[in-house]
Amino acid sequence: MIKLKEKIAYGFGDMASSMFWKLFGMYLMFFYTDIFGLKAAAVGTMFLITRIWDTLFDPVAGTLADRTNSRWGKFRPYILYVAIPFGVTGVLTFSTPDLSPGGKLVYAYITYSAMMMIYSLINVPYASLLGVISPDAKDRNTLASFRMAFAFGGSLIALALIEPLVALFSKDSNQQTGWQMGVAVIAVICVLLFLGCFAGVKERVQPIKEENPSLKEDIADLTGNKPWWILLCAGIMALIFNSIRDGATLYYFKYFIQNIEAFKLGSTSITYSTLYLVVGQGANIIGVISASPVANRIGKKSTYMGAMVIASIFSILFYWLGKDQLILIFSFQLIISICAGIIFPLLWSMYADIADYSEWKSGRRATGLIFSSSSMSQKFGWTIGGALTGWLLDAFGFKANQVQAGSVQTGILLMLSFLPAIGSVLSIVFIALYPLSESRVAEIAIALEQRRKQQ
Repeated sequence: MIKLKEKIAYGFGDMASSMFWKLFGMYLMFFYTDIFGLKAAAVGTMFLITRIWDTLFDPVAGTLADRTNSRWGKFRPYILYVAIPFGVTGVLTFSTPDLSPGGKLVYAYITYSAMMMIYSLINVPYASLLGVISPDAKDRNTLASFRMAFAFGGSLIALALIEPLVALFSKDSNQQTGWQMGVAVIAVICVLLFLGCFAGVKERVQPIKEENPSLKEDIADLTGNKPWWILLCAGIMALIFNSIRDGATLYYFKYFIQNIEAFKLGSTSITYSTLYLVVGQGANIIGVISASPVANRIGKKSTYMGAMVIASIFSILFYWLGKDQLILIFSFQLIISICAGIIFPLLWSMYADIADYSEWKSGRRATGLIFSSSSMSQKFGWTIGGALTGWLLDAFGFKANQVQAGSVQTGILLMLSFLPAIGSVLSIVFIALYPLSESRVAEIAIALEQRRKQQ
């Protein structure tokens, strides 16, 4: 039985990762176009190029972690040593140097690429911890739920803080300084959370074989693993669904709803876009909390499919909501975000099951490589979604900080409705093919335990 304080410590790691992940997903495109001064199409292409490289780097990080042996284990050392570079590089990514437009684009490529590689070096080992903290499938469901609850909690904190922090630090209306300093505050919080995660978790599950594994064999095992392929594709499609909706949100409120001020908190204006994002993160947490008890009752696959069907329906219906139907807009956000919150802890828990399946089938355990593939699917879906966001805005005729034509507003609306729904429907199709039932996972866990006892 894993103690509560260790579950909380494990959650700290994804709380830290998700604070920056959410800033990237919700604000980075907007930052690059409206604050930094780059064109939307150029940003979309940059996201595609840098994120493809970063996606390919994830298996490298996983393989390095699998081959690491230290007094702290295989995965915990990365959390300790990469925490500070993570925070520093995050601040540099949201800094605006005094350069020419071409120089700024080069700076964006360098800092964003470095940030994503550092993100991989800390997040892939962190994710892999789920496979070695406990061998019990229900413990993993609970740990995955704690992880995602803290992840969405971190996202909620970041979304609630960033605009007020930017306003606070924007001296003489200098939003570039405001963004740099606002992100610096969040970076300090992230570093402290990572250190708390490192100090509070333990690695318990040891591989059956400890001899030096062959990378070629590990990769062959992975590419021949049918459940892995299915889950990889389902995860990519789910992230495309999320990333297009996330990337279009600020544009939707600024240029479609026209960013109506909701209320003032002291001297700081709280906009409907901020409230919308915070409601989404709060709803994500509700979904995460719901995932484990529902999945333990009806199964991970059924829970995943049900949540994505509901998300798809409400995403499509979102298209017909008018600018003045704010109650319905927020209600749909609540429902869609609860469904999105449900599926992500299930994905991580399923990857832990796949690590067991791979070890049962091959006799070798490549936890880091398998969990790097889950991070890879996240980033690949995010890559496609992020690039599509920039390209679609450009194709619709978007021009930053101008009144948008009706066709552009309709295009932005499509990016919160029909277009992301394509990803969610495809995710349903893939997960319908997933073969590892709860009973099959339990049989594999028993077989692996017997093998360990025979060593």
